[in-house]
Amino acid sequence: MKGVACTWMLLSMCLLGHLIIYGEANEAEVLGDFLKSRLSKKPSPTVHSWAWLNEKTGNYPNYIQPQDGSMEADKIGALPGQPNVVDFNHYSGYVTVDSKAGRALFYYFAESPNNSSTNPLVLWLNGGPGCSSLIGAMTELGPFRVNNDGETLFRNNFAWNNVANVIFLESPAGVGFSYSNTSSDYQHTGDKSTARDAYTFLINWLERFPQYKTRDFYITGESYAGHYVPQLAYTIFLNNKKANQTLINLKGIAVGNGWIDDHTGYWGQFDYLWTHALNSDETNKGIHTYCHYFNDKDPKECGDFVIKAYNEPGDIDGYNIYAPLCQQDSSSIKNSYDSVNNFDPCSTYYMSSYLNRAEVQTALHAKVSTWDLCSWIDSPATILPIIKNLMTSGLQIWLYSGDVDSVVPITSTRYAIQKLKLPVKAAWRPWSTNDEVGGYVEEYEGLTLVTVRDAGHLVPSYQPARALTMISSFLQGALPPA
Repeated sequence: MKGVACTWMLLSMCLLGHLIIYGEANEAEVLGDFLKSRLSKKPSPTVHSWAWLNEKTGNYPNYIQPQDGSMEADKIGALPGQPNVVDFNHYSGYVTVDSKAGRALFYYFAESPNNSSTNPLVLWLNGGPGCSSLIGAMTELGPFRVNNDGETLFRNNFAWNNVANVIFLESPAGVGFSYSNTSSDYQHTGDKSTARDAYTFLINWLERFPQYKTRDFYITGESYAGHYVPQLAYTIFLNNKKANQTLINLKGIAVGNGWIDDHTGYWGQFDYLWTHALNSDETNKGIHTYCHYFNDKDPKECGDFVIKAYNEPGDIDGYNIYAPLCQQDSSSIKNSYDSVNNFDPCSTYYMSSYLNRAEVQTALHAKVSTWDLCSWIDSPATILPIIKNLMTSGLQIWLYSGDVDSVVPITSTRYAIQKLKLPVKAAWRPWSTNDEVGGYVEEYEGLTLVTVRDAGHLVPSYQPARALTMISSFLQGALPPA
């Protein structure tokens, strides 16, 4: 059993994304601590994550919290090293989600340069669990990217705030600049508390920005946000039923390369590795022979073949199997100026260097706190029941997938959708950006699958133009253009 447990620790290490932090903490140690805490317990049944929301008794917490911040105080004058012309308003600061515990979440908000008064409101969540959403802001879909000097910014012409007003939320407390003054909060981090705090953040953020209270609202994210996004949406769905509760005008959710179901997730990984010539026939046959549950019910032989499956690809980036690796010596790092169209594998290092600068933290109104995930106490094995519930509410639901990601590959997403047994509404077809195939789309009853061609795990990083076309279509309630 010890060998099997070790195997599933390695397996989950391959599943989870980079834990980007702003200090010099050992990334592997943080990830290892999380994995040990998760694997020491069985996954929580999905229903348990929502016991704190009791529809029958009306036992809903009081979400309004006393706040120190204000919209005007949170407005950013200028970011160090920003381009000369910035034609939109942006804000950052803290929203208290538990005044007794002293727990506050950090956000960065970029309004649209055009039509900010009518464009929808979008919340972006990075995954992990434990990844900062400033990764999304600074390396994926935000208005700026960081140059390789780690000190200056350039404009991302394919930023999502071109079509929406976008909030980037660092969640849960302990991630990035978000913090708690109660150390035990870091010992009780999980899906349930993350959804509750994110909802509390939204209720109080809307009090600070009341002009957005009636705006169409969408939740987006990637990776472990396959848990975050549906769970937050379901929390909103339940709370919207309560009289006198702030009504959030939720219209839809979009999840990219999302981990939503353990069993189909693992099968999708191994089938992807074999069909993309990254695993041997012997290893693939061994997994199909000995692995049935992908937990400690499987025999030791399963664990042995799982280890082989992850070792065989060699030193490649599993998040984009065809992308170059970052070579950190200065002679090999290419100039990143105006290079948003070309993926830079070192971009997270530039971002980390930039966000560690004292003048940047001051401009962002950020308080630096020690990053410490500690444990993840609840993580359901599947989110599919929540997605099914959301489908009955009439929400627009998109699952999109970069097709060269081997960590949460398109096969995992397709297998998960197959579990739902949905009738096809619009057949599989290509969609396009700039007269090129951008990917493929298939519409089911209640759910849409979109692939993004030649994109890895972080879709907007690898294919920014295609990602913008996709999200624009999503916000318009239309399929991507043929």
